[in-house]
Amino acid sequence: MLRRLSPDRLHLLLMLALTFSTGVVDAIGYLGLDRVFTGNMTGNVVILGMAIVGAEDLPVLGPVLALLGFMGGAALGGRVLRSASPGWSRRTTLLLGLVGVVILALAVVVLADLSRPVALTITTLLGAAMGLQAATARFIAVKDVTTVVVTSTMTGLAADSVLGAGKRGHSARRVAAVVLILAGAAVGAALLRWHLSAGLVLSGAITVVVATVGAVATRAARAPAP
Repeated sequence: MLRRLSPDRLHLLLMLALTFSTGVVDAIGYLGLDRVFTGNMTGNVVILGMAIVGAEDLPVLGPVLALLGFMGGAALGGRVLRSASPGWSRRTTLLLGLVGVVILALAVVVLADLSRPVALTITTLLGAAMGLQAATARFIAVKDVTTVVVTSTMTGLAADSVLGAGKRGHSARRVAAVVLILAGAAVGAALLRWHLSAGLVLSGAITVVVATVGAVATRAARAPAP
């Protein structure tokens, strides 16, 4: 079945799955980890700016740690992929697999302890995982799907719509990205009613599946036809 999908189509589907996963993680971060985004760094920068002047007792340390973690993860991804071949490779599989394993490990940690120091550590590591995912998605380069933010996606959707330039290019994927990150956030918020770890398990499992499917599909595409 994977052979029937073109690499571009498959990569799009996998990045959309990660977009949903990011929505789950951001809901967990904001609602379960003291109003901190671990995927949407624009949100953290805004929160941090308001927190600096003491607005509504917003957190400072959490957003700073998430930002540092995200940048560290993105830098690691860029370093690992700087000499990689374009498209999906063993390195992209490794990096996304690492993201999934880190998220699943954090789900186990949450079950054991959620003290303030542990929560801050989880925030930092989730930020690093999302930065690593974002760098990997950037390398795979699916147009309009970054997996961590949808602001530019929504801009393109509106600018190219009938009310805008009328180009309508990639409208379906743009709508899908927005809907999926919205749905992921809703699912993450709902799972928080059960336990903080539930959303992390879901997000980590999705990421591991994405890494596995990407690896299997790439291997199948390179194998000689029977």
